[in-house]
Amino acid sequence: MTLFTIDEVRKTFKNGEVEEEILKGINLSLNEGEITALVGASGSGKSTLLTIAAGLQPATDGQVLFEEQNLTTMKTDQVRKLRASKFGFVFQFAHLVPFLTVEEQLLLMLDVAESPLKKNEQKYEVNRLLELVGMEHRKTAYPSSLSGGEKQRVAIARAIIHQPKVLFADEPTASLDSQRSKEIMLLLRTLTKTLNITTLLVTHDEEMLAYTDRIIKMSDGVVL
Repeated sequence: MTLFTIDEVRKTFKNGEVEEEILKGINLSLNEGEITALVGASGSGKSTLLTIAAGLQPATDGQVLFEEQNLTTMKTDQVRKLRASKFGFVFQFAHLVPFLTVEEQLLLMLDVAESPLKKNEQKYEVNRLLELVGMEHRKTAYPSSLSGGEKQRVAIARAIIHQPKVLFADEPTASLDSQRSKEIMLLLRTLTKTLNITTLLVTHDEEMLAYTDRIIKMSDGVVL
């Protein structure tokens, strides 16, 4: 089932007096339960496309449809609420709050997403998800005591604790060694399939493509 449709999306930036077109009419559909990778050289437009799809910046032209809702015509507050409730995000660095424990990181996300769960239900859900990502034994730990791979596992758990429909992952393994990268990609694939999430991944590491369902190659703002 198609969950996301990107229709003739263009993005133009002004560089002084010159307009530079970063995306040149992108068409792309994303399906439930699939992990799709955007690949291409630096400057190809893949991260720009991801941020537009996620509602983090507007397109210059075209439209982004999510569950038949048009993000390009929605008000800023509406897009913000949609991101908080339906989207999850994982980046190159975990960006964990340094003074919160692993458990508290996830509880904070539930508050941000305005979860309807009661406090005891939230704690149960946090424990369940930490077990799913292999971090239940570290729930009282602070970020400073975690390895890079552990931090990314917590970041992934935080990104899906509110049961989003879409997970956006921008270079999630770029700061990890080869073994940790494979572990994180296997985890992303397992969660995508288990929870029926639509995952859009940006990566430059070709070894990580073995864990994806679809590969979209980009160059100079177009899909090859």
